Amino acid sequence: MFKKILSALIFLSVHTSNSWGQEISTAFTIIPLGVKGGDDESNLSSYMIATKGSEKYVCLDAGTINAGIQKAIVHKSLKGISEEIQRKQIKGYLISHAHLDHIAGLIINSPADTSKNIYGLPSVLNILRDKYFTWDAWANFANEGEKPQLKKYTYSPLLEGNTYPVDGTEMKVRAFELSHGNPYKSTAFLVGHHDSYVLYLGDTGADEIEKSDKLANLWQTISPIIDAGQLKAIFLEVSFPNEQPDKQLFGHLTPKLFFSELSKLESLTNEKAFKKVSFIVTHIKPPHQIAEKVKQQLISGNSKGVKLIFPEQGKRLTIN
Repeated sequence: MFKKILSALIFLSVHTSNSWGQEISTAFTIIPLGVKGGDDESNLSSYMIATKGSEKYVCLDAGTINAGIQKAIVHKSLKGISEEIQRKQIKGYLISHAHLDHIAGLIINSPADTSKNIYGLPSVLNILRDKYFTWDAWANFANEGEKPQLKKYTYSPLLEGNTYPVDGTEMKVRAFELSHGNPYKSTAFLVGHHDSYVLYLGDTGADEIEKSDKLANLWQTISPIIDAGQLKAIFLEVSFPNEQPDKQLFGHLTPKLFFSELSKLESLTNEKAFKKVSFIVTHIKPPHQIAEKVKQQLISGNSKGVKLIFPEQGKRLTIN
């Protein structure tokens, strides 16, 4: 009996402390800088994420930056001056795809920013290099493309299947290709710290609509992490209500398709472990009445009682 108790204590110590006896954080702080899809330029997809207690953030997409930081200051989720927070606390950007509602904040605020990395699939970084950070469109603040290159930003390609450190933070990232209006590509990012993870999906259509296997492959990959109790939350978009015709989804999900994909993921996992995962709903499109319909359809369609979180701009989330 004594040996069993001792083994349990050693296991607990290994999983909660480092070699100096300090407690290892397995939680994440998330600051939504923008939560909407569509045409509200002050509130577009962008989420700062860091390990709990840290001010070393990376941005998951960058549709809105400055206006979101200002909202976060009002809500006391962040402290300081918005420009300084972007310069000092945001250590890099994970860009899922190069549509403007996911990169406009990065581009427009680039003159006031500091040197850091932009991470993404090579195909995504190529669009930034060839279409946006050019001297005709703006200015080339990056380290590749048209000359002169101001070299404020460094393009850091992420190859599928590999895990990379996020410079300036304690986190690591792995990228997965998604289909967003096939053949256009988007990305899912698995962000980790020690043995805790958060999965962020950029815009994505359902496999059945996209004629793709991207989500199926992603669910297969992450299901063991769910069963191990290590995946804490999944960001997943729902852009339109159920009434939206399939031909007008443009690589997005409805509540019905959202729950269909969740059912596929659940079938690959332990039911008890799956119920512990929080699902953060992103990219609901305006106008207000349509957005409210999407929320109500998600709530009423949640027959299995999954944990749904509807993030609000500037209001801190803590994911344990």
